[in-house]
Amino acid sequence: MSLQVLVALVFLAATGGVLGVCMLFAGRSQATLRKSVDDRMLELSGGMPAASGDDSLIRKLKSGPLPMVDRVAREAMRGLAIEKWLAQSGLRLSISGLLVLCVMTGLAGAFAGAKFGKAGIFALVGFVVAAALPFMYVRYKRSARIYKFEERFPEALDLISRAIRAGHAFSAGMKMVADEMPEPVGPEFRKAFEEQNFGMSLKEALGNLSTRMPILDVRFFATAVLIQKETGGNLSEILDSLAAVVRERFKIRRQVRVHTAHGRFTGYVLLALPAFLTIALSFINPEHMNQLFQDRIGQTMIGGAIVMQIVGWIWIKQVVKIEV
Repeated sequence: MSLQVLVALVFLAATGGVLGVCMLFAGRSQATLRKSVDDRMLELSGGMPAASGDDSLIRKLKSGPLPMVDRVAREAMRGLAIEKWLAQSGLRLSISGLLVLCVMTGLAGAFAGAKFGKAGIFALVGFVVAAALPFMYVRYKRSARIYKFEERFPEALDLISRAIRAGHAFSAGMKMVADEMPEPVGPEFRKAFEEQNFGMSLKEALGNLSTRMPILDVRFFATAVLIQKETGGNLSEILDSLAAVVRERFKIRRQVRVHTAHGRFTGYVLLALPAFLTIALSFINPEHMNQLFQDRIGQTMIGGAIVMQIVGWIWIKQVVKIEV
């Protein structure tokens, strides 16, 4: 291992240690402050425990292990959607917590890269790739939560429609959805209901719901409700028609996934085949594979193969991607 790589790893390890110590002391101070506030609220409420959870109308900015980093990140990343993505993913994670996690995984990737090859570029590539994994996980959880909301959204529309037919108001139907539907539909409708219940206009509450859940069907729902409030009409029939349209879209989307399964499976095989062959050849002829990893030309070929694999995967993914 060269001196430059050793110095870089020592620097990264020291940075991780300092961040860990700061996280420990900041977490303890935040826990103490939170406990004192909870005790005070319990005293003021006459011994009754305060309501907990993320469904409260009072919006609390998530403060992670490094509150100062959270404040600086909110100012520096004002134009970015990182905090919105964290909220939409449903993860109880702040910006500083995500950054600390990225540093920790990046250090692990740097050590793995340094063990893999002697060149310093391997440690750098390992750090970058491993540090990007938490962001990819947040993106995956956000997409999965939005898809789950979209899949159960017709049930919420049917519940509101039945409540209106039974003589309840639209807000009462939203309250039923908030009480009876599971995550993520119930909590999101609860936020919209409480915003309207505490003085916010229906237009703003539904607009916030559309912002939290950036789905075309939710925008259709908000637009239909607002138009019905202004012009009149049978809202239950409108919601029934919208629910039927959403279900048909899901049916077509599943049919599209069936027809594109061959292309997606081909992409998976082409992506996994080089890694599988590398592992197999490492057991069959380790000297030959060690020469590939240690030689300068071999390292260049590996880098080029990785880049072409990524480009090919993106290409195949775009080919089989059909918007419905």
